[in-house]
Amino acid sequence: MADKPKPAIAQGPQLVPKIINGGIAGIIGVSVVFPLDLVKTRLQNQTVGPMGERQYKSIIDCFKKTFASEGYFGMYRGSAINIILITPEKSIKLTCNDMFRYYLTKADGSLPVFRQMIAGGLAGACQIIITTPMELLKIQMQDAGRIAAHAKAEGKEFKQATTMEVIQKVLRERGFLGLYKGIGATAARDVSFSVVYFPLFATLNDLGPKNPVTNATPFWWSFISGCTSGCMAALAVNPMDVIKTRMQTLTKASHEMQYTSIMDCFIKILKYEGPKAFFKGGACRVMVIAPLFGIAQAVYYVGIAEFMLGLK
Repeated sequence: MADKPKPAIAQGPQLVPKIINGGIAGIIGVSVVFPLDLVKTRLQNQTVGPMGERQYKSIIDCFKKTFASEGYFGMYRGSAINIILITPEKSIKLTCNDMFRYYLTKADGSLPVFRQMIAGGLAGACQIIITTPMELLKIQMQDAGRIAAHAKAEGKEFKQATTMEVIQKVLRERGFLGLYKGIGATAARDVSFSVVYFPLFATLNDLGPKNPVTNATPFWWSFISGCTSGCMAALAVNPMDVIKTRMQTLTKASHEMQYTSIMDCFIKILKYEGPKAFFKGGACRVMVIAPLFGIAQAVYYVGIAEFMLGLK
């Protein structure tokens, strides 16, 4: 029996629309779920006070307090830098996964799950060059309102900086590499997420109905597959996301701890807050990641860029 050929890898004119699709998917997804992402960051960063008090009691409580104190646009603090950098981030992630899947496909056209996991992990590793500074800057903007509320309660003043002021401060105090604070935690989260997400998505997507002519998966099935895979992967790596968020938060409230490494952060959270703390913001993160990746995969597979460029 003749070997099945490998699937063609996107290159030249085929690669450009894949990159554009990744960018469009990222922008749409971030615009839809950003307020939830802000709530997730604040829930993950809050610690229990000496008397057991909490700044936010739940997702709804955080929404209400943030909206009441900062208004509608306050829910989108830090979204500008995220929307700017999400284009290259999603393009790298999705395109690299396709590329690695191609090179890891066997001569008979098969791609075992273990190789799919390697492809996903490598794609996750590639994206951290963009993800780390994007997440660091986003977190400072998202968490500023929480720090301001703490300062106000203590009778202190706290000036919420603009994104450019945050960038200038980081570069002035820490240099260019300061933008990559928490890169180890970011890599651990994104690589493990991609190891789970991409093989699971590919499996679920292949199980769906196909167009009898083009063999393409319909939009709605890619969306469901992306949501389901994103949900499960997000929950699996939430502990690493909590550690990453804590380590990348540069400005702390007066009673909050600093962390010197991933292990130091892990031990302190476990010691002072218990195992449940690693799942802070977990429900919120699932609500963020599920539609974000559902939208991303659906847009990517529908091929909006191909229509825009007249390739379909």
